[in-house]
Amino acid sequence: MPDPATRAEPRTSSLLDAPALREPGHVPVVHLVRGGVIEGVHHGSVVVLDADGEVRVRLGDPEAAFYPRSALKPVQAVAMLRAGLPLDGDLLSLAAASHSGEERHLDGTRRILDRAGLTEAELRNTPDMPFDPVVRDLWVRDGRGPSRLAQNCSGKHAAMLWTAKLNGWSLDDYLDPAHPLQQAVAEAVEDLTGQRIAQVTVDGCGAPLFAVSLHGLARALARITTAAPGTPEARVADAMREHAEMASGVRRDVAALMRAVPGLLAKDGFEGVQVAALPDGRAVAVKIADGADRARVPVAAAALVRAGIDPALLTGFAGAALLGGGRPVGAVRTVPALDPAS
Repeated sequence: MPDPATRAEPRTSSLLDAPALREPGHVPVVHLVRGGVIEGVHHGSVVVLDADGEVRVRLGDPEAAFYPRSALKPVQAVAMLRAGLPLDGDLLSLAAASHSGEERHLDGTRRILDRAGLTEAELRNTPDMPFDPVVRDLWVRDGRGPSRLAQNCSGKHAAMLWTAKLNGWSLDDYLDPAHPLQQAVAEAVEDLTGQRIAQVTVDGCGAPLFAVSLHGLARALARITTAAPGTPEARVADAMREHAEMASGVRRDVAALMRAVPGLLAKDGFEGVQVAALPDGRAVAVKIADGADRARVPVAAAALVRAGIDPALLTGFAGAALLGGGRPVGAVRTVPALDPAS
């Protein structure tokens, strides 16, 4: 098996160069304000694209190489559809999901495996407990341990296995970066981001993970949301928007965000990554340096307002209150540079 942390080879001369491998120049994006004093700062990077693809807002270092983590799953799903995967609707949304481990997610993964004539034993994702804390507590109460089915990427892995089987590719090594399936995914990543992959490593679930830029990630989701009806890109966008809870979970902020903003496609990723795009091509991408969700959500909401979304649709995604003695004494606030008046 190839070294999992290797620089990818260029694929076509029409692509932009791979983003630079450097320490990102993140900047403050969120202040924790308690009693009128800034007691904490979250750093990060943000990019907002207009419908024509031009950069409207740039904070920090959105051109440095980074790992999108699960925010890249819509692109992976597009790659599988291009390779012949016959999924749509709720099961396609699950194939692009970082799911919460609810029964609907486990049942959906079983349905994908059943359609493919495969079993849970053939999954190669890392066993884990359900992601949703309520579901996980019930899981523990019932004496259940980590499983591949409960792990948040099981839908993607089931879809990867079926795609490999449909194409006559080997199954045991479907996570090898040199496998035809993963080569197809890499090609889709470069095609949709418009740039060469900077680095390849292994994601938490065991699948190959590709380093691109935050700008490239925003560009990729914009291409997915603006694609012609019936294309693999449009099918992924439709499935995730129509089945937002299948792509995440009933208590997840990313599902709530898609419900709040008509037409929005959104995907989160571990370590503070958020990407979202509208059908007209406007897109935002966020990376929080320390991976904090309490910063990811309000920064993504502020970026969407800078993209032209009605702020009234996003009031529920502003920073949470900071409590003192059980009452609000401060708040998580995005920096002035993210204010629409900036």
